[in-house]
Amino acid sequence: MPDAAASAPPPSKLRIFLRRLLSFVVLWTIVLAAMFSGREWLANYVFLAIMMLLATLGLVEFYELVEKRGLVCFRWMGVLGGWVLMVGTFLHCTGKLGLHTSPSRVNDFESALLVLLVLGLCVRQFVSRTNTAGLLAISTTLFGLMYVPWLLNFIQAINFFPTIGGDGKFYVLYFILVTKFSDTGAYAVGSLIGRHKMIPRISPAKTWEGFGGAVFGSVAASLVFVPCARGHLPGMTPLHAVVLGVLLSVAAVIGDLIESLFKREAGVKDSGRFFPGIGGILDLLDSLLFNAPIMYLYLRHVLTHP
Repeated sequence: MPDAAASAPPPSKLRIFLRRLLSFVVLWTIVLAAMFSGREWLANYVFLAIMMLLATLGLVEFYELVEKRGLVCFRWMGVLGGWVLMVGTFLHCTGKLGLHTSPSRVNDFESALLVLLVLGLCVRQFVSRTNTAGLLAISTTLFGLMYVPWLLNFIQAINFFPTIGGDGKFYVLYFILVTKFSDTGAYAVGSLIGRHKMIPRISPAKTWEGFGGAVFGSVAASLVFVPCARGHLPGMTPLHAVVLGVLLSVAAVIGDLIESLFKREAGVKDSGRFFPGIGGILDLLDSLLFNAPIMYLYLRHVLTHP
């Protein structure tokens, strides 16, 4: 008799989307509940724990995609480097490693860590006796570090932004909500009226109509949330809300397409199997990874620029 599990039909796109949305909501509800708890130690260390968990699982998934593609990488050296980057930035942003009152100091600190990580990967290749593809291994490992923990680290930079009186957590909440409404708008509109494919060789399900829904959902969420958080989003105006809504929606779609490209090259449907029926951590994070640096740079150079 055929195995019942093997013959069961795959879950529908709607069911997968709803499962991913629920997982996303549960995960970030835990993070944001800790951040808004009013207890600094709880807010800081739960936040760090979740960030490190996401960075670790995301990196492992990325390196698995690399290996499925037939390429080489220094998997655990990359994971260790991700830990150093995440914890080092956290300690610096919370003032445990000296002065941290200027955003440029945080950026310089991260740059110094990345230089050390590059040197560390080169030394790792020096002592390798079996790997003859050093250039490839260093490149894939370093790209994984940049793609997951380095991009995620911008969420830390937003949360601990030093010149806005502790309101960084409101900007974290803002860009997460706007990003998720972008994903929801893209799915809803694309499912209902999507006809014209964007890049079918990378993601057959993505349509230009869905892209329009992403922009609409993102801008609408931005315009609704900004007045609700009045006084806690320094520098924000309705014009900035519209601009950020467009920027974050476009970056969310691009981030989703980038992860689809990686999965297609590796020949897999999901980035991992951490959540049965949902996929991997990268499937939940893809739209956030590029939105975090955009939100940070806009906050630093536009919203709080003297």
